[in-house]
Amino acid sequence: MALSEHSMPRRRLLGAALWTLAFVLMVAIGGYQRRTGPTYAYRGSASIQGSEYSYSLVRKGDSREGARLEIPDPGPGFSGEVLWRRYPTRQDFRSVPLRREDGKLWAALPAQPAAGKIEYRVHLSGAGEELYLPGKAGVAGAQPGSPGSASADSSSVAALKPDTVIMRCKNHVPLALLLPHILVMFFSMMVGLRAALGALFLPRRLGSLVAWTMAGLTLGGMILGPCVQKVAFGAFWTGWPKGYDLTDNKTLIMWLVWLLVVVLFRRWPRRQAWQRVVVVVATAVMLTMYLIPHSLRGSELDYQQLDRGVEAHEAVETG
Repeated sequence: MALSEHSMPRRRLLGAALWTLAFVLMVAIGGYQRRTGPTYAYRGSASIQGSEYSYSLVRKGDSREGARLEIPDPGPGFSGEVLWRRYPTRQDFRSVPLRREDGKLWAALPAQPAAGKIEYRVHLSGAGEELYLPGKAGVAGAQPGSPGSASADSSSVAALKPDTVIMRCKNHVPLALLLPHILVMFFSMMVGLRAALGALFLPRRLGSLVAWTMAGLTLGGMILGPCVQKVAFGAFWTGWPKGYDLTDNKTLIMWLVWLLVVVLFRRWPRRQAWQRVVVVVATAVMLTMYLIPHSLRGSELDYQQLDRGVEAHEAVETG
């Protein structure tokens, strides 16, 4: 049926509004992904001399260079150290002194092989106060050795364990590989959101939107994603059936669901009501996957195997 003279502009305006809403939702979900997950910086605050002290603790490092930890300098009367050990192990904690530079205290956190992790905590003391980050000042029994000590006894370790930050190291991933992966994944999410909004408010050209979503998930999630993981951690795929990597498994679930949508569109090309339902359901599954923080249960180096002489790239398991 031909469109009336007035309906075409309305549909174009509605279509533009739906694309704008899809873009806004994509940005919001991307922001959520950036603020959550085990690799993004841990942010907290404490009280020092009656004033609020805000800090950020790094949770990702490079397998060759480690990571630089920086926190605001609480004052010239304070000194500190970073207490760390390989994770997950029961080794004694080691100490790295904090150095003062340009209004900050900093320390170089040690590099680990790809997928290797350390857990650490910052100890500050001065002006009659003692502070652990993360944690609370003056917690009895939570002192893992005096500043500058090389290790902690078993009771101190037990007290330190619940209040540590975990940092994971990875190999450097070239921006030429990482950026296309990220852009294509967000593109597929935006088009999938637009398909669902269209299914609800403007059910036209759903087939092309479904095809573009599927193409984006295939290229970004099933091709570029494994390539990024291979460079970063030495394995193309650590999800089902090989492991329990949640990022891989989330991608696989999204891809399979949208593959089913493509199949249903081709099998019943004229059943618009069913098409609208399956597109909305597929997008709901996609959003659920994206709301799970990124990099949970990711690749993790087994230090017991490493200490037995196993090559680092062969001792990587799913955390």
